[in-house]
Amino acid sequence: MQENWRRRTAFSRTTAWSAYAAVVLVSTFMMLQLLSRNFAQLSQSQFIAGLVGLYLFLIVVLGTLLSLTLQRRDDEEALRIAAIAFESQEPMLVTDASGNILRVNQAFTRTTGYAADEVVGKNPRLLQSGQHDPGFYAKMWERIHDSGHWQGEVWDRHKNGSVYPKWLVISSVRGRTGQATHYVGSFSDLSERKEAAAAISRLAYFDSLTGLPNRRMLTDRLRHALVAATRNRQYGAILFLDLDNFKTVNDTVGHDEGDRLLQEAGRRLRGAIREEDMVARFGGDEFVIVLENLGPSREQAAVTVKTVADKLLAELAAPYTLLGREFPSSASIGATLWREHFTGHMHDLLKRADMAMYEAKKSGRNTVRFFDPVMQAAIEHRSRSEARLRSALAQDQFHLHFQPQVGDDGTVRGAEALLRWNDPERGWISPDEFIPIAEETGLIIPIGRWVLQAACAQLRQWSDSHRSDLRVAVNISAKQFDASSFVDEVREIVQASGADPRLLELELTETMLLKNVDAAIAKMAALRKLGITFALDDFGTGYSSLAYLQQLPLDVLKIDRTFVRGLGENARSEAIVRTIIQMAHNLNLRVLAEGVETEEQRRMLADRGCNLYQGYLFGKPLPAPQFERDIILRHRGPRFPVPK
Repeated sequence: MQENWRRRTAFSRTTAWSAYAAVVLVSTFMMLQLLSRNFAQLSQSQFIAGLVGLYLFLIVVLGTLLSLTLQRRDDEEALRIAAIAFESQEPMLVTDASGNILRVNQAFTRTTGYAADEVVGKNPRLLQSGQHDPGFYAKMWERIHDSGHWQGEVWDRHKNGSVYPKWLVISSVRGRTGQATHYVGSFSDLSERKEAAAAISRLAYFDSLTGLPNRRMLTDRLRHALVAATRNRQYGAILFLDLDNFKTVNDTVGHDEGDRLLQEAGRRLRGAIREEDMVARFGGDEFVIVLENLGPSREQAAVTVKTVADKLLAELAAPYTLLGREFPSSASIGATLWREHFTGHMHDLLKRADMAMYEAKKSGRNTVRFFDPVMQAAIEHRSRSEARLRSALAQDQFHLHFQPQVGDDGTVRGAEALLRWNDPERGWISPDEFIPIAEETGLIIPIGRWVLQAACAQLRQWSDSHRSDLRVAVNISAKQFDASSFVDEVREIVQASGADPRLLELELTETMLLKNVDAAIAKMAALRKLGITFALDDFGTGYSSLAYLQQLPLDVLKIDRTFVRGLGENARSEAIVRTIIQMAHNLNLRVLAEGVETEEQRRMLADRGCNLYQGYLFGKPLPAPQFERDIILRHRGPRFPVPK
């Protein structure tokens, strides 16, 4: 429409000037005719025609002068109006056709921080924040070239480095040929508008006292969490938390100080959970914590929730300083889990967690309870086991049993140190029951240190009294091995015990080594300098990659008992065992088979070149005195029959 109007205007101007030129030519001709003759020779009609021409000529001259005067007045008025508009409160800039800045107004300087002499002659891209890709600007200029106009939201950078949003309008100025000669840009800072919108959003979704998400935002988060659970098939949990005896604090120090306590409680809760989790103020002194991505195992998810809840209780149990006095406090927590099969409403989950919280209140406060009674019983059992495990370490209830490792000639070449727990109430407890708890709680590190100390002490004792060549193998946990102090601790323990490090063998698993192969190699190399050797335990159950086997400084490859058990029954197990032995020999590694229980298994392993054997066929794990009596002292030579 704008282009059509411009064309019609140009046509009207052309027509008007053509008519004007015709009048000028006619009047000039008639006046010249009049002047070229004597007045006496002119007829009356010729004289009148000359006067008319002269009159028309004067009209044209006067009209031209008047038009020029009016045009100059209009131009001056237009310039005055443009100057006033340019120096308005709205930031503006003008560029040439190449995009070089020609002029900016004072509002531009106030908004961007750049004075006129700092930007004139430069391209406006110096204002870009880097938050828009080149495609954004390409589409913007494509629109300007097509329609002569563009407007939209842009993020630019202030001279001080801060980034701010603005609404930008760009218009092109075209010359008589229709080509753009200039571009005019005007913009308005949207910072205050966005801050106001954010403030409104905070009021809608966040608690004004604590700054935590409110009930409305909690509802939205729960809705999304339930949808996500159906996709990733992992457990999530809700913890409903209520501060114990909060009313007493309010009555004692007043509501203002009570508000301060709530604010501090909110900060503690937020700092005690993962960044991806949510803590919301549900109302009054009640808070709700949403935990997601707790894994596919129900039991493990419950353990994680219990760990988080205990951490929250510990954080909230620290005293609060109000009016210069310290006020003790605690909380009661109810917890419930959900997964993708949950078909109820999210409010049902909140009700369950709320009910569990009241059970925690009834149980004496400052504790956590689960909505599911079976889960609660399992958590309580685990908590008691953890407490007993800590007590066992302090009261020397752990013992080492030793299982012989036999060479292909039947000689006892070494023993694996295996941890046993003799609980005063429950008797001997299987490692399968307490080792996972020790791993989850971190107790595996001090327990592992004790095992290494006890094994080295026993190794020194055997070396001094009976056998100077008996090796002892010790299992190392992943958390032990990952510790930055692992190498120093092993070195100190070996040196303090006086044991020969060449007789100490550390058993590692594939999983722990593959976490960081380079770091694992560095630690192993440092200990190998002391003479310590390494065995790869449970080989074949993990990645079993030749690439890392070639890099790791190993001495022994242990075939997992699952493959040994299948010998004589499963052709696949036989093929795997044969491949492992052949591969180990190619890498100059000795092979030890675990779980050897029958003579047929031993024979098949021997036929395939196995070097060492361990299992009930040669002896079960025994306490050190019994192992010493039955294995070492009685059988100093070949102990077990070898194949003919």
